[in-house]
Amino acid sequence: MKLSVIIPVYNVEKYISLCIHSILNQGLDLKDYEILIINDGSTDTSLKIVNDFEQKYSNIFVYTQKNEGVGSARNKGLSLAKGKYVYFLDPDDYLAENVLKTVVYHADLHKVDVLTFISKGTTSSNKNKSKTENRSSLKINTVSSGFEYIGENIFKNEVWWYIINREFLEISKVCFIQGRWMEDAIFTASLLIKANKVAYLPLDVHRHLKVAGSAMTSKEPGHYLKVIYDNANAAIAYNTLIQNLNLNENMHVNALKRLRTRQQSFVFFMMIRMLKSIITKKEIMPLIHDMKKCGAYPLNSLAGDDYNGFIYVILTRLFNQRYLYYVLFVIINPFLKKIYK
Repeated sequence: MKLSVIIPVYNVEKYISLCIHSILNQGLDLKDYEILIINDGSTDTSLKIVNDFEQKYSNIFVYTQKNEGVGSARNKGLSLAKGKYVYFLDPDDYLAENVLKTVVYHADLHKVDVLTFISKGTTSSNKNKSKTENRSSLKINTVSSGFEYIGENIFKNEVWWYIINREFLEISKVCFIQGRWMEDAIFTASLLIKANKVAYLPLDVHRHLKVAGSAMTSKEPGHYLKVIYDNANAAIAYNTLIQNLNLNENMHVNALKRLRTRQQSFVFFMMIRMLKSIITKKEIMPLIHDMKKCGAYPLNSLAGDDYNGFIYVILTRLFNQRYLYYVLFVIINPFLKKIYK
């Protein structure tokens, strides 16, 4: 079997049919791929919808677990996967038509551990045509180590930007953290660091459907606060990755810099979120202190190629004065948290 597509499902009754139909519309024989749907304790009609698909298609398999989060659902799917490659797709996203065959072909041709491609954000559910023309002439110019790839590219956190060789993934022993958001960011960096062969295919493949009220855009106060602390956890996890890499003197300087930049981006956006959240004054300084301990603060590696622009320069200078930031929080937080409530 060539490919396992893993979809974690939790209360996505409005979107899951579009997602599944887009995978079925790839010009692949049913025997060549499987769709593993992990129902993570849905309370809406999502389970009924995916069960109906399972009854109609021999390559769709539905598994149900209690609600444990996206990381747990993806790990479950990975434990069940049989394909040579695995692809993690979010249930409210979808694919352009007839692209997966080309993706798998090039992954096989170049024997890569990880193959990345193009994803486009959209608010439309009918952007079904790939914008890539002349697919027969598509070429991968460079196959590099994952660490070289990090140093040379502004790599993406989300797992739906790439497919992964399952044997490599099992050997690497990289898995998703459970019970926290930002699990993609930690998984992706850990995976790329261990990859020997990574390549980019300039093929328009994926549609990220921008949904109001999704997990990362939700302003529900309790959830918003959890995202803040999960950003902090991601910064700490990145420090472990970086410290382990520093033991190797031959590592690429640009890759280390980019990893530090990505680590500090978690803190930057955490600090922006704190200004609008229900976090208390007493929590601010200890949290910033924790970020300093793990090397993610002050934000001296953020502004640059990856995060450029006047606003990043100004805000990082402001945020780096932690007592000034604290005063700013005390002044504006009471107003902002009402507006964004």
